[in-house]
Amino acid sequence: MTGDVGEIALSKQDLREVTAFAAACAEVVLDVFEGGRRDDVRPREAIAAAWEFARGGERGKALRDTAWAALKAAQSADTAAAREAARAAMSAAGAAYLHPLAKATQVKHVLGAGAHAARAAELVADDDRSVGAAHVEQAVHRATPVVVDVLRRFPAAPSGGGRVGELIRMLDDGLRSLTLDE
Repeated sequence: MTGDVGEIALSKQDLREVTAFAAACAEVVLDVFEGGRRDDVRPREAIAAAWEFARGGERGKALRDTAWAALKAAQSADTAAAREAARAAMSAAGAAYLHPLAKATQVKHVLGAGAHAARAAELVADDDRSVGAAHVEQAVHRATPVVVDVLRRFPAAPSGGGRVGELIRMLDDGLRSLTLDE
């Protein structure tokens, strides 16, 4: 056995649908980051770049650069909730770079924005886990059949990752349990 990982067929339209899903998840908590930092537009720009790709733009340097900038914004955020909101924005832009590798770690590209957004919401609510669960449920309903289909091509989300990892697995389980006509 060579250890090679199988490839999964992903079209550009698949990537656009996944990125639109991620951007929609991230933008619901953008105000968590911007509440104390209206002058820092990096997460907003990452979400805008994700939407641009989702609506027909190209994957390129600008998209990557906004994702990295949102990550830097997360690193300089004043609160844990703001950090998670900025990470959600970074994950939205990064969703366009889902790799066609049959590895569980790739699931983070699909679900990371939703999980980080749910964690940001939990932290704003004094670490109320029911708030995160409600955000996960909203994300499940936000997913299109294409997003569910793409997710199902990959192995289940990996273990680990702390609370964000738990939220990724909750979202993964919720989406995989849907019938495609829901």
